[in-house]
Amino acid sequence: MKKILYIVLDGLGDLPVKDLGNKTPLEAALTPHMDKLAQQGRTGIVYPVGKGIAPESDIAVISLLGYDAHKYYTGRGPLEAFAEGLAVNDGNLALRVNFATVSSDGKTIKDRRVGRNLTTEEATALAKEINSKVSLSGGTFDFKNTIGHRGVLVIRGTRSRLSGWITNTDPAYDREGVFGIAKEKFENFVAEAQAMPGFEDSLEAKAAAELLNEFTLKSHQVLSDSTLNKKRTAEEKMAANVILSRDAGDKLPDFPKIGTLYNGMKFGSFVEMPVEKGIALLTGMDIIDVPASSGHLDVDYPVWAKVALDSIAHYDGLYIHIKGPDEPAHDGNARKKKEIIEAIDKFFFGSLLPKLDIKNTIIAVTADHSTVCAIKAHSADPVPLLVSGGSVKPDGTLGFSEKAAQLGSIGELQGREIMPLLVTSAR
Repeated sequence: MKKILYIVLDGLGDLPVKDLGNKTPLEAALTPHMDKLAQQGRTGIVYPVGKGIAPESDIAVISLLGYDAHKYYTGRGPLEAFAEGLAVNDGNLALRVNFATVSSDGKTIKDRRVGRNLTTEEATALAKEINSKVSLSGGTFDFKNTIGHRGVLVIRGTRSRLSGWITNTDPAYDREGVFGIAKEKFENFVAEAQAMPGFEDSLEAKAAAELLNEFTLKSHQVLSDSTLNKKRTAEEKMAANVILSRDAGDKLPDFPKIGTLYNGMKFGSFVEMPVEKGIALLTGMDIIDVPASSGHLDVDYPVWAKVALDSIAHYDGLYIHIKGPDEPAHDGNARKKKEIIEAIDKFFFGSLLPKLDIKNTIIAVTADHSTVCAIKAHSADPVPLLVSGGSVKPDGTLGFSEKAAQLGSIGELQGREIMPLLVTSAR
């Protein structure tokens, strides 16, 4: 059995950009190592969750690992809260949250991510203030910041169970059933949580919405009075003065362990974000620790490559999730996205491939979704896939890009079909 190296580049897919000569950032990027993998293997395109769905990373990753997200997904909140060590029992309300900036009216959003310069240390201090100064009339809560402006929130009702069937206070995301969906257009106002359509008569959903709205108001008051935020304002930085919440859930997903799906295979993973960590843990993958980011891609990506090379001997497969391309795409910065793709190719793949036993390894490279620079959001567009190594026969693909992958011999896949393909190729 050959080893499997499954690499997902977050938000890699895109559409042509005028400033890049009507090429996508991936097409415009200099990527000799990924191009060589594509030339030596097979390519195709993937709809991570399904056609017409612009997925968030969580449901995309669940699908890419071979699970039916429609069957197992219970919301992003429970996944991230579990990854951060917060207890999520049935009937608790768990949410993914962001620190954000609102104007003096407390409603108009100036920036959903506090200008992307809120440090983890600042967020930790603000989280401490919220936990010590906010109390809810009908429940208790645990609030925890994670990375930068991101965080998780778990609310527990003292009078009743709570339901996750509530709407978001973050206006940039909607819900279609249990799935979180990024909006292309939205009004920049903090929304009021409500019971979702079909659950208007649910006392548990009403209680959950009321508690979340109470938390949003009271935490805003604490954050507005925070000395740290006054210091940021004096430094002409945005104040982290409101919490936006989304993707509620009221229980953890019950995934079959990944080894039971794939012939007892043992998988390790190294991932950057809490949501991917939560999925890895709940599906039975080991978490492989990597050093904290230095902020320099030419330092960090070779370290990741070394970790992969050192770890692969201990596992049947590795799942590697690299955040890189997603953030500049959300900012609409196509040139920065192109540069990060080039850095991944040069410093990660350039360090990995010369030392990898490619004849005894199946390597796949794809994305969890397209993040389109023109709309600064996830889209329903398919993503490219390459599968190379082992005894995989070349199909004549000239390089790795969205356009080239459309002509590849793999054709068109759903995300959950990739893992079975890799396992079959590894035999």
